[in-house]
Amino acid sequence: MPTAADQRDAARAQFERDGVYLCREPILSADLIARASAGMEALTRAEYETGVPPQPSYWNPGDDPQKLVKIEMPQVANRALMEVVGHPALGRFAAALTGAAMVQAWWVQLLIKPPVAVDGKASPHVGWHQDRQYWQQWEEGSELFTAWVALSDVTPEAGPVKHLRGSHRWGLLGQGNFYTEDYERQGRQIAVPAGETWEEVEATLPPGGVSLHHQLTLHGSGSNHSGAPRRSLAIHLRSEKSRPIDNLRQGLTAFIDDPKYCPVLYRDEARVS
Repeated sequence: MPTAADQRDAARAQFERDGVYLCREPILSADLIARASAGMEALTRAEYETGVPPQPSYWNPGDDPQKLVKIEMPQVANRALMEVVGHPALGRFAAALTGAAMVQAWWVQLLIKPPVAVDGKASPHVGWHQDRQYWQQWEEGSELFTAWVALSDVTPEAGPVKHLRGSHRWGLLGQGNFYTEDYERQGRQIAVPAGETWEEVEATLPPGGVSLHHQLTLHGSGSNHSGAPRRSLAIHLRSEKSRPIDNLRQGLTAFIDDPKYCPVLYRDEARVS
């Protein structure tokens, strides 16, 4: 019978091979999921429990309800969302897959994908992209990845994130665009390197389930046909093997020294000086 170490090693090997790993066993309690979901809804009403608003965002209260809700650094405005972002179980999960000695959340995005409207108005897509193309503040070789935490039931009908298996080995392509509305057409235009294949991994997850993907893994998602909002947090993580260019704290790296914004989720003191 496989030991816990055997299972961890197999999971790490899969992550290294595929560039994505899905944890379909919830790592968050039902109570925390409910409180974080309520916190998300509060933010859409501009209700900031802590008195601190999120960072300037793509979506703001009062915007079109059929637009993708994308709010930057929401955890500073709501305690339950911060509890999710800094959850030790999430840190242990990421460290086990990557071998990191330290895991820190350095940027967070709240994402709510509305369902197709009763009048037929479309649900937004998220275009195929590599996270790294938007993360130019970090030195080349920095170890960066994303934990995508489901806060609703992400069924095949809900517009789940789709990852391209092994695409983290293709290098930085510069062909993606998060904001592309027709992600299926966009996908047909992405040049797949010779000898590689287009193989999608669909991140269907229960509330509290998590996917982890490499900074170069191509991913995107289609319309939400579930009839209910698809709620998630994209928690961008780094290991001890990361450094901002010129060690500057600006833009996406502005808050990495402030645990009120960027908590450390995991730290192996024996391996981190």
